[in-house]
Amino acid sequence: MKPALAILCLAALPVLAAAQTCERTAGSRPPLVVELYTSEGCSSCPPADRWLSTLKGRDELLPLAFHVGYWNRLGWVDRFATQATTDRQYALARAMGAPNVYTPQVLAQGRDWRRWPELPSAASVPPAPMSLRLRREGGVVVAEVGTAPGRWTGYWAVLEDGHRSRVDAGENRGETLAHDHVVRLYRAVEPWQGARTFTLDLPPGDPAHTRRVAFVIADAANLRPVQALNLGC
Repeated sequence: MKPALAILCLAALPVLAAAQTCERTAGSRPPLVVELYTSEGCSSCPPADRWLSTLKGRDELLPLAFHVGYWNRLGWVDRFATQATTDRQYALARAMGAPNVYTPQVLAQGRDWRRWPELPSAASVPPAPMSLRLRREGGVVVAEVGTAPGRWTGYWAVLEDGHRSRVDAGENRGETLAHDHVVRLYRAVEPWQGARTFTLDLPPGDPAHTRRVAFVIADAANLRPVQALNLGC
């Protein structure tokens, strides 16, 4: 290797290392967490999917699309649905005292919200009781949660944009569906008290789809979000 080329390569190493590390700190007022429970097998879901896509680029909102699997029996298996995301909707229904689940369902800050596309004002979200910082180091994301009185629970969500599906069976047969904010990985964490640090090993991503990692903290008693943050690097 020529000396000049060697110097250039060595100079590039700190830049490459820095590109693999980024962090973000949540503000005192958290974003409005908007959860959509949807399915590619549900004929009334595409309008809700399209609406959720319009919520891109708004820091005061955290949109998440949870695909559920109970419509797969109609002949089309939703490739984004998992048992974990389906179980989450049932757990939220129990927490709210709801007799059943349905799609499309929108939850705004943990409350059933049937008035979409209108949303409650993000300014109505109470200040967060704790601090939250996300830091990515290579393939690992760390969530540092500050102390606050109470008992908390939470979850990781790896989100992807820009998905399209050609549906060949079921209620949406013949349709091409577009999806953003899709929860490709959902991982709940055990309830805790006080300050805590959580880590997530990121699965391999697809460069064709923009990806973000979110961490959401909720009251363990009613599962309503109290703090949230997403990291886009």
